[in-house]
Amino acid sequence: MHMHEQPQQSKWYQSRLTWVLLGFLTVGAFFLITEHTAHFFGILPFLLLLLCPLMMLFMHVGHGNQSGHGEKGGQPGDRSQQDQPPEGGQL
Repeated sequence: MHMHEQPQQSKWYQSRLTWVLLGFLTVGAFFLITEHTAHFFGILPFLLLLLCPLMMLFMHVGHGNQSGHGEKGGQPGDRSQQDQPPEGGQL
């Protein structure tokens, strides 16, 4: 019985190449943020204005016809008087 030893694989964060790439990404992110901050703050008011209609769309989802106005009104589980026959009679 001959055992073969498997070479141990190093973790991703133990590689020298990984640390060099992380360093370049950090420097690049720093310069990207510092150089383009003025652009971001310049467009921020327009993004807030764009957010208003989007909030209206998402906040009014699910209201449906539950306000009591319209054909059926009331809650979805409620049955209106029109759906029920009168006492002792037929429709």
